Amino acid sequence: MTAPVLTTKPLPVHPNDHVAITFTPLSLEEVYQLADDPANGAIVVMSGMVRNNTEGRAVVALEYQAYEPMAIRIFQAIAAEIRQRWTDVTHVVIHHRTGKLAIGEISVLVAVGCPHRTEAFEACQYAIDTLKHNAPIWKKEHWQDGSSSWVSIGACEQSPA
Repeated sequence: MTAPVLTTKPLPVHPNDHVAITFTPLSLEEVYQLADDPANGAIVVMSGMVRNNTEGRAVVALEYQAYEPMAIRIFQAIAAEIRQRWTDVTHVVIHHRTGKLAIGEISVLVAVGCPHRTEAFEACQYAIDTLKHNAPIWKKEHWQDGSSSWVSIGACEQSPA
């Protein structure tokens, strides 16, 4: 897997792509609509949610922070790389949330629209894996015992999903 290359110049953004970091709750319906296109045979959506445990330890909430300008650039680079690898992709949508999230809330949504399901699945998996590895986003795990700890979301890539 090749990581997106960052430059100091603004990246060209395809008009059908949409990336965002927001404090407000994420919407599956909105992301699906942003990826929808009559040319699509498939839209694959990956929804990352706050679960109630990490490696058997009880979690009560997660808190996300991001270096937003760089994270947006990473999201744009991911979308550009997807368009180079899977040339039939019609839409790429990457939205990530910041702030304190409760169990069950959506922290990240990735959607890829494409004429064929295989490419849509592959591109969506590439997007979330690359995001988790490269984006400057951190989460603070709040534990049931009252303690908490910060980790880069890239550090979570080895954890079982």
